[in-house]
Amino acid sequence: MTDRLILGIESSCDETGAGIVRLGADGGMELLADEVASSVEQHARFGGVVPEVASRAHLEAMVPSMRRALEKADVDLAQIDAIAVTAGPGLAGALLVGVSAAKAYAAALNKPLYGVNHLAGHVAADTLQHGPLPERCLALLVSGGHSQLLLVEGLASSITEIGSTVDDAAGEAYDKVARLLDLPYPGGPPIDRLAKQGNGCAIAFPRGLTGPRDAKYDFSFSGLKTSVARWVERREAAGEEVPLADVAASFQEAVADVLTAKAIRACRDLDVDTLVISGGVAANSRLSGLAAERCADAGITLRVPSPRLCTDNGAMIAAIGAHLVAAGAQPSGLSLSTNPGLPVEVVQVR
Repeated sequence: MTDRLILGIESSCDETGAGIVRLGADGGMELLADEVASSVEQHARFGGVVPEVASRAHLEAMVPSMRRALEKADVDLAQIDAIAVTAGPGLAGALLVGVSAAKAYAAALNKPLYGVNHLAGHVAADTLQHGPLPERCLALLVSGGHSQLLLVEGLASSITEIGSTVDDAAGEAYDKVARLLDLPYPGGPPIDRLAKQGNGCAIAFPRGLTGPRDAKYDFSFSGLKTSVARWVERREAAGEEVPLADVAASFQEAVADVLTAKAIRACRDLDVDTLVISGGVAANSRLSGLAAERCADAGITLRVPSPRLCTDNGAMIAAIGAHLVAAGAQPSGLSLSTNPGLPVEVVQVR
């Protein structure tokens, strides 16, 4: 069997991604290209992603991103062996742009098409940097729209959600607190930078769903967000200066504490010795730092992809596509439909 080139297309939210992965005859993977066009600046003045704006941005960026990826990989479009595209979850209009483009390429080239799960792609992204995952591992997926604990027993076959957010995702909470502190959107990077100047123990913000009767693997950050808002309001009402760096650091500490504590607990309960942290919030310095400390203490191997692979990108979609191809999965076909609410257990959409 010869090497195969897998093209990945991502358009679930506000980033248009085109990635190309070489799948070796031995099952090994090499990332050849990862081109991303972000529309985040177009959404910044609204304080969040506007679906119609995102869809238009994908339309404008799709072909240029594809051309850059092919040029970077130094391959012709005709050399592509299979196409993978995000079919869900995500914004309905944004997903439709990517799937429509993928169908057009697949039909024109007469190549197999795989509709894949965006969340599974985030986990698969780590394999591009650190190699194959062990037979069983736990994935902590944290982004603007998702906070989930996943038991991974096969990227192409078995991903089971064991815990998720019941309200705000971690990244969403970051955006809302950043707006409260008059920081730019998206809120993760500016809060992370500001927090380095503050004391994470200065303010005792609550840790949601950590009581003895609470769901042990689920997350809740809405109460934390509200607590930060009330604390700031009280200071301002009293005419006192708000220590922004301490607020940012204490908020970030609460988020990282809950995420890592529950992940370590799940690893121990399920007898798993490898933890993968993925998604946009995985790039947060305190989350990765605290996870490294706690994993070391617990004897758990920690894997965190580079920041470039943590955010939405075409490389991760090409990666999960390559896993499906390697496993001999049947293509989805040109009748592929999008599913904005696709559950993580469904790795491939038929």
